[in-house]
Amino acid sequence: MSALHPSRERLLAGALRRQRRPILLACALLTLTLLAGSGLLALAGHFLTAAALAGALAMGFNLFGPSAGIRGLTFIRILSRYGEKLIGHDATLRIARDLRAGFFARLLPQAPLGLGGHRVGDLLARLMADIERADGLLVRAAGPLVGLAALAATAVACSTWVLPAAGGLLALAIALLGIAVPLAVGWNTRQAEARRAQARADLHAAVLEGLEGAADLAALQATAPWVARTLAHSGQLREAEGARRRRLALGTALHALVAAFTLPAMLWLVLDATSRHALSAPMAAGLFFLAVAVLEAMAGVGLAWQHGAAALEAERRLERVAAQPTSLADPAQPRAPAPGAQSLMLSGVWFQWPGQPRALLRGLDLVIAPGQRIALRGDSGAGKSSLMALLLRLADPTAGQLRYGGVALRQFSQAAWHQQIAWLPQDAQVLAGSVRENLLLGAPDASDAQLWHALSQVRLQAHFQQHADGLDAWIGESGITLSAGQSRRLALARALLRQAPLLLLDEPTEGLDVDTAHALLRDLAVAARGRSVVIITHDPLPAGVVDASYRLMEGQLLREC
Repeated sequence: MSALHPSRERLLAGALRRQRRPILLACALLTLTLLAGSGLLALAGHFLTAAALAGALAMGFNLFGPSAGIRGLTFIRILSRYGEKLIGHDATLRIARDLRAGFFARLLPQAPLGLGGHRVGDLLARLMADIERADGLLVRAAGPLVGLAALAATAVACSTWVLPAAGGLLALAIALLGIAVPLAVGWNTRQAEARRAQARADLHAAVLEGLEGAADLAALQATAPWVARTLAHSGQLREAEGARRRRLALGTALHALVAAFTLPAMLWLVLDATSRHALSAPMAAGLFFLAVAVLEAMAGVGLAWQHGAAALEAERRLERVAAQPTSLADPAQPRAPAPGAQSLMLSGVWFQWPGQPRALLRGLDLVIAPGQRIALRGDSGAGKSSLMALLLRLADPTAGQLRYGGVALRQFSQAAWHQQIAWLPQDAQVLAGSVRENLLLGAPDASDAQLWHALSQVRLQAHFQQHADGLDAWIGESGITLSAGQSRRLALARALLRQAPLLLLDEPTEGLDVDTAHALLRDLAVAARGRSVVIITHDPLPAGVVDASYRLMEGQLLREC
């Protein structure tokens, strides 16, 4: 399965399916824990009552059987609870891993062009907070509900066998606590959880955008309005959280009300049965304490329902982004690009973005020979970025063909085509990490010798050789420990490491002074020798950097002298 074309199975369903064995084992252990805990309380009540009635010196009282049972249930409860926590939380972490990896993989085909309608903070909220709630479906919702259902069925069956009236009363209380109360409290839980999740995402987006644009906010004296908006989002989240707590408090109160009527009624039933000699006193005590244990355990139903609703809403939010269809698809029988440098040809290429009134590219014809370096210029909006999107095959032309080595790009899988490309985007990121980690993004299997060679190609080798940590020298967030020129050179070294036959550069000298930019371009001309190079730029280029220069005007490519 290609990373760019992952399975269309729902994210959470796929993650749960892959972890189904530990999930089933965790649910079984949780059920055993609940059964052992309730059985322990019932057996203890039976044992203590029987011992009290028998007296301290009574002969023939079976002391060892019940005490052994109590010890056994205690050990079972301890071990099963430990196992359930160990296996359940391990499965939850694996589910979270699968959700994040799957969500990220589903975003990859959309990331360059299809996520423009989403705020970064909202995407971050989905990637972090929503996945955190979705992965808790097992340990916070499904597992407890399955265990409580098994406990309820067992307790009702045992109570009915001992005293049918007590079994009926317990069944009624469980139906109220497990079904009626959650429905009464959470009749609009889905809408409430949707509002809560959206308020959380809005707050994340506002905070992130404020941090990223702090300098602009200060310069424009717009900090106060941003703080006001952030406080408003915080208030909305506080209101949503308060509504959730009120629902939980109401559920707790209704649970206490049901228990307040059920336990006296149960006590009356078992005492009446004892007075009629229909039930022994120890059995009556055991039955009563079983009811106490079950009602106490059922207190977790409301919280489990709330967690379940939150997890399902989080899963819906993830799917709304991840399930967006992509405009590109791999062919049923993809062809492999020919090895080595090949010619890249554009024939009658037209391109118009969906929903836009006019075509940006109109009948483009261009041939890039193997090893040729060309420059593309044009005013803003002339179509340079659209042409780059076609070369990267992030979009397909509306009409016409792009061919590589005589084969249409549509006949290659995206993964195979991207192996032919080394790309330096306009906003190439230098990440917080070491020099080595930044370079290995371009070629994960590159040796230290190859890393040093790439640095030498962009004249950074001497700089890092002087550093005590060499390739392990730390680079701050966004390359803060480097100058702008050094950051661009490091990003270029990362692209050169790919050893791809086609090098695409989008505004490689953006933000650099003229001397630094020209030095970088001259180094590039040497380092990229033998590769085809396409440079999109507004800036003048030094002599000898490119073999030909073109200008995009009114959707056409014009050769510059």
